[in-house]
Parts: sequence; C-alpha cells; structure tokens
Amino acid sequence: MRRRIRQQVAQGWWQMASAMGMTPEWWSSWPPLLRRTIKAVIWIGIALILVWLFGVWKTSALAAALVLLLLVVPWYQRLSIAGRPIGKYVLPGAVLVIVILYPYYGTHMPEVPIFGPFPQMSTMVVMCIFTIMALGLNFVVGYAGLLDLGYVAFYAMGAYMAGWFASNQFAKQDVKFGAVGLYKGDTGFHFSIFLVLAMAGVATAIVGILIGLPTLRLRGDYLAIVTLGFGEILPQIARNGDNLFGTGFNLTNGTGGITPIDGPGFGNWIQQHLHLPGNFLTVHGLGTSDPLDAVFFWTALALVLITVLVSARLRDSRLGRAWIAVREDETAAAAMGVPLMRVKTWSYATGAFFGGVAGAYYASYKSGAFPDDFFFQISVFILCMVILGGMGNIWGVIFGACFLSYLDREGLSNVGTWINGHFNTHLDVPLYEFGIFGAIIVIVMLFRPEGLIPSSRRAAEFHEGVHDEPLYDAEVAGA
Repeated sequence: MRRRIRQQVAQGWWQMASAMGMTPEWWSSWPPLLRRTIKAVIWIGIALILVWLFGVWKTSALAAALVLLLLVVPWYQRLSIAGRPIGKYVLPGAVLVIVILYPYYGTHMPEVPIFGPFPQMSTMVVMCIFTIMALGLNFVVGYAGLLDLGYVAFYAMGAYMAGWFASNQFAKQDVKFGAVGLYKGDTGFHFSIFLVLAMAGVATAIVGILIGLPTLRLRGDYLAIVTLGFGEILPQIARNGDNLFGTGFNLTNGTGGITPIDGPGFGNWIQQHLHLPGNFLTVHGLGTSDPLDAVFFWTALALVLITVLVSARLRDSRLGRAWIAVREDETAAAAMGVPLMRVKTWSYATGAFFGGVAGAYYASYKSGAFPDDFFFQISVFILCMVILGGMGNIWGVIFGACFLSYLDREGLSNVGTWINGHFNTHLDVPLYEFGIFGAIIVIVMLFRPEGLIPSSRRAAEFHEGVHDEPLYDAEVAGA
C-alpha cells in the first residue's frame, strides 16, 4: 500500500511537471555536471535567503542545515556504518539536536511575522506535556479507533497522585523516599517525583482497565457518552474531595487544591558523580537565560522520547496490528480471532498510563494540583490535537499537539497583538480561543479529513476505503 501511495504521489508530481513542458527524459538529457551545479546553486540560494531573513548567524546556520537535510534525503539515506544503514536516523537526529539546544538559542531568535517571538521555555515545557497526553490518547483514538471524551480524568488522577505522594497533604504520615528539597519538619508522603511518575502511570492504567471492562462492549456514540461521564466524575471528586462522601476525610483539599508539590531532582550523590541536577528548583548556571525551565524542558523532552519509542514499538507489534484491525472493521477482526475486549482494554490502559505520567509531571512543574485545571474542554482540546495532526501517525500527533498548545499559551495572544497594532483594533483574540480551534478543525475535516500529517494506512482508508477486493474478475468468471 505504501509503495502504491508513493507511486501515485510521484505520478502526480510528474504530471504537473509535464504540463509545464518538463518530463523525466527532459531532465535526464541534461549533462550530469550541469544538473549537480543547478542543485548546488539552489541549495546555496536557499541558505543565503535564510541568512538574509533571519539576520542571526547561529539561527541561520541551524535553519539552513535543516533545510539542506530535507533536500538531500536520497543522499543521506544511503549512509551506513559497518554495513548497517543509518540514513533514516540522520534527519530525526538532527531535529532532536536542534530541539535539545533550544534553551541556548531560543531567546536570540528573531520574531516571526504575525506570530511574534518564538515560544518561551515555559511554553515549551507545556507543549511537551500536551504532546505526551496527545500520544497517549492516540493509542485509544488513533490506533484502536475508540472515541474517548473523558481523557482529562487520567490527566487529573496523575496530577493528584503527585499531590498525594509528594506533598504534606497527609500530614499524619511521615514517609520519605528519594525526595529532594524538603524542609525540616515536613511530614506526609514524600517520594521521588520520578518514582511518582511511574506510580501515577500504573495507577491510571489500572483505573483505565476498571473503566474499560464494563464500558468497552459499547460502540460509537454510546462509548463516547460513557467516557464523557467518567471524565466529569473525577474532576467533581477532586473539587469536592475535602469531605469525601461526608466522612470528613480530606482527599483532595477541595477547591484549594494540593500545594506545594515537591520538585524533581536526582539527589546529591548523582549530582556529585554524574553531574545531573540534584534539585531542579535550585539549579543555576547552565548558560541559559532560564535554567529552571530549561531543566524541566529537557526532562519533559526525555519523557516525550520514551512515549514516542513506546508508541512506535507498539504500533508495529502484534497488539498494535490488532488495534488497527479493530479500528478498520471490528466485526471482521472478531471473526479473525482478535479478542476485542482484551485489545480494547489494553488500548485504554496504555493511553491512561501516559495521561497519568503527563498529569503528575505537570503538577510537579506547577508545584500544585488544582481542580480548575481539569475540565471537559481539556479532553476536547487533546482530541483536536490528534485529529488535526493525523490520527494514528506519531509525527502528525506531535505536530498537532505542539501547534495547538503553542496557540493556546502564546500564539493567539501574539496574533491579537499583531492585528491590533496593524489595524488599530482592540480585539481580544484569546477570548475566542475555542471558536478559533473549532474553525481550524472544521476546515481540516472539510479539506483534509485524514489530518495534516496522516499515516499512509489512514490516508488510504479515507480515500480508498477498506472494502474487500475480489480475488478474481467476476465479469470474466461469468458471474
């Protein structure tokens, strides 16, 4: 299928070129030296244009290098070391290096027309957290094809797991394990935030299984309604949990939330021997303008990479193929022996795991878990990220999450400032945030329903369908 799609794309490009009088034979008739010279001139021209546009040599060099890598894909894909091909890792590796170094050059980047300055480090941290959640929801919606409108519940539970096991919430207890930055006299549960992340993931996965077992017999709209109800229950428990069920037990501290929550850190021993930050909240130096957010960003980026690795491995596994089979045709999958309940439950558990991890890390970053942070619009917001980028495609989901979370944090405000400055208006663009997001989704659904960066299989489903093809020509057989 992928080969057929690539052939169709290539055929479309050459048809457009032929309409302008250019054909493969026409280009091949040119002398090889002239063709290489033309390509080199084009690359140099692009690099010079970037230098002229940006005006900052570091930024221009990075941007030019990225563009040149994109243009010479056929060249570096043939690279190998000791006979092992490494070309497919060159471009992702270059992009990863550019992202890792962002804290060092982000503040020196020039302003982009309309959108203004590049994202601040705090925005980059939030973008990474929403990327983890979007990739988690992609297990449910993108791979298994199940509509989940209550994903914010796992996000909320992960945040409150951090509040329960990394704060003074349960002051009558005094249990400490790997926590950093504690004050004398602190009581309660104080576990290392990295341990809390794993605990939050496991706890939310168990809750996902418990919710999935009785509800996944449903399909379509009915399943969406049940998940919507679940997504409304947990935030209400968080909001009224200071007197849980009238027993007087303070579980969530009600509308005041749980604060402060311990910050991450690797401890003094690791800091001395491995030079990793012992306590994120006291880090300094590093050569960046905002070392605190830089450390949180790098840690969040590491969590994103782990999520991407798990997503890619599960997508190509036996379980991932079962998810896709259920998404394409549930009845046919069951007829072929796919255990529907088990497969669906695993998708919910996997998605819930990463939702819980993201929620716990976000609570630690904000140093608090508050019920007002978890409402229905968050579930819709994350679902829009998956739909916009391309359901089932890891890179599409990452793009959708980063783009929409950037618009939410800074982009719309910057666009409003640009509009008011150029047209002498007084629009409060962020006030119409959800209307703008809705318009974006409607436009994408009308003109590119598979998403901006879909997987080849998903795009084929939308454009070709998933109907069965006959094994022989029925007309020739006389049927």
